[in-house]
Amino acid sequence: MLFVMVIALFVLSYGLTFLFNLAVITLFAFFIFILLDYLILFFRKQPVSVERISPERFSNGDQNTVSITVRNNYSFAVSAIIIDELPQQFQLRNFFFRVKLKADEQQIINYQLRPTERGEYFFYNINVLIKSPVNLVIRRKIFEANTTVKVLPSYALLRKYELQAHSSNLAEAGSKKMRKIGHSLEFEQIKEYVLGDDIRSINWKATARKAQLMVNNYTDERSQQVYCIIDKSRVMKMPFDDMTLLDYSINASLILSSVALIKQDKAGLITFSDQIGGFLPADRKAKQMTGILEMLYHEQTKFPEADYERLFALLRTRITQRSLIILFTNFESMSALQRQLPYIKAIAKNHLLLVIFFENTGLKQLTSAAAEDIEAIYMKTIAEKFQHEKRLIVKELQKHGISAILTAPQNLTVNVVNKYLEIKARQAI
Repeated sequence: MLFVMVIALFVLSYGLTFLFNLAVITLFAFFIFILLDYLILFFRKQPVSVERISPERFSNGDQNTVSITVRNNYSFAVSAIIIDELPQQFQLRNFFFRVKLKADEQQIINYQLRPTERGEYFFYNINVLIKSPVNLVIRRKIFEANTTVKVLPSYALLRKYELQAHSSNLAEAGSKKMRKIGHSLEFEQIKEYVLGDDIRSINWKATARKAQLMVNNYTDERSQQVYCIIDKSRVMKMPFDDMTLLDYSINASLILSSVALIKQDKAGLITFSDQIGGFLPADRKAKQMTGILEMLYHEQTKFPEADYERLFALLRTRITQRSLIILFTNFESMSALQRQLPYIKAIAKNHLLLVIFFENTGLKQLTSAAAEDIEAIYMKTIAEKFQHEKRLIVKELQKHGISAILTAPQNLTVNVVNKYLEIKARQAI
């Protein structure tokens, strides 16, 4: 703009000759100020100091905080534009910050990123564009800040659900703890025989010492097996809020496994599509959560249809103890359920099965919108038909004694954890 003003003075000097000398003086002053600005910006080798501070891993689907520390090394105030080269997965093309720094001042800039895919994310350089108070020259400084961050299944919410797992107040959910006495692997006490006790529990050694009938008393085993089974077939590729149904299932499985371990249960994991993807036996060892996290980190959607026959064969041969099986899958139609129902029923005969599948939130928006023309009426009617079919799938599973949850993806973790705590309180396993 200053240079345009100089040009304008020269143009006007053709008619007003007294402006010519003023234009020449202004031009020389302009170049002198440019030279001065250049010298004060470039005389220092390290004009500013910049450092990016980021966690070693990100939580998928959650907000993760990244900090940039910038310090002005000049003896005068500067203004700067900071451009951080973010991983290509975020697709942010105009990501920058404007800051004003006093002499020797340091500022910390915090920003948040929400990844929606698991994997490795590469941060690149940090570019800083610096301007002095003269504001005629910009100095660009590139700081090498290449960093690799792993995006893992959502671990940021683990603490929240740990507190919920430690809480024993489930009265609001209508659940009541019941202590059942029966035969299991966990011995409780020896007591005197009373009429009605199972004679198979008589402890003959104790009877001989006491000279009266004594029986072993058992309680339900506190450490039950809980398996999260994740369907990786094409039905789990459906996107919602930039994440797939598979990612929501992975996040819920991680948190549920953590809650199960806190409740003294054994947590295990199975993934499958047309083949069995991974199998982690249920256990309570200290490194179990690490194993679950590593296994979930590498899981990706497979496009063939899920093979429930293989899943049933695996459960029949590898999991012989009655367990809580939480199956994350999706059925869009009754016919899709009917194809797999024989295997689901077979699994439910030997285990307590909980089937989790998802509402189509796009259809929900269609049904709630007002219909203003014939086409909208048809669309709304078809959407309501598909929604009704989802509810019929729940009824069909419940008819065969199989528990089911139909949930929106964003409510998946809350609903699954609450259901597990309810089952645990009822000692239904």
